[in-house]
Amino acid sequence: MSRRLADVAKKAGVSEATVSRVLNGKPGVSAATRDNVLTALDVLGYERPTQLRGDRARLVGLVLPELQNPIFPALAEVVSGALVQLGFTPVLCTRTAGGLSEPEYVNLLLDQQASGVIFAGGMFAEADAAHEHYHLLRRRGMPVVLVNASVADLGFPAVATDDVVAVEQAYGHLRALGHERIGLVVGPADHMPSRRKVETFERLAQAACLGGEEFVEQTLFSLEGGQAATTRLLRRGVTGVICGSDPLALGAIKAARRQGRRVPEDVSVVGFDDSAFMSCVDPPLTTVRQPIDAMGRAVVTLLSAQIDGSQAAPEELLFEPELVVRGSTGPA
Repeated sequence: MSRRLADVAKKAGVSEATVSRVLNGKPGVSAATRDNVLTALDVLGYERPTQLRGDRARLVGLVLPELQNPIFPALAEVVSGALVQLGFTPVLCTRTAGGLSEPEYVNLLLDQQASGVIFAGGMFAEADAAHEHYHLLRRRGMPVVLVNASVADLGFPAVATDDVVAVEQAYGHLRALGHERIGLVVGPADHMPSRRKVETFERLAQAACLGGEEFVEQTLFSLEGGQAATTRLLRRGVTGVICGSDPLALGAIKAARRQGRRVPEDVSVVGFDDSAFMSCVDPPLTTVRQPIDAMGRAVVTLLSAQIDGSQAAPEELLFEPELVVRGSTGPA
């Protein structure tokens, strides 16, 4: 007990006597100090006293599928900063091989009486994944916001980049450069943002009387996946490749070079995200920029409104992306 008091006191920046007053429900402690002590208790993983378990902690879970794609750390930085300004403590929950699963993180956050959860690129976007933990959050009345397109009927507000506009921008750019054999590399077939990109791509290809479905490759979101998928497209004679993420695009460039092709002289490549350092690769990557700052702020606004008691409509806020033209695209 004495060690717990000391740990919590140090974390909250108060005396052990103050921590003791909070844990025992004694008067003489301000509301702000009480919140700080309870948050410190939660962050350190100590169990709250029974009489305090009904109070939600000032913790917000930020659940990410990975950190290898630079877009996720960038989003985490924006969201975490905005949460801290509102007095919340962000808790990063990353799915890793051999680590906790997304449902296990949800149970952990519920046990810690978290105030809300933000999911970015999680199982909610995978049609074939299990979604029971989302329904559990709905039943518990937990404030939740999703980042990116989700499967239908989850009932949570979502913030997403407009995938339709993204593909229209990339496709239009390559067509303006004279490319006619254009390929698309995106994520797995059950991934909702990828489905939107595929539908838009096939519509544009059909309208232009160019190849559509035969020039679509779906793979894992990784450099290796992009390389393998682009290798298959290059065998079909494509001269331009649109990718569903920047790592996929880097894999596409690698595939072109492995076949002795030059980028952009022989093959043009367009990415998606405009994640960190894409202007520094060789050649600098043309990509569709997600407005991460604006999206991150919108996510926190939606979540904090729910925490304050407002009803959030299960709608999707679509943010328009921006095509950033660099050196990886050129005339056909």
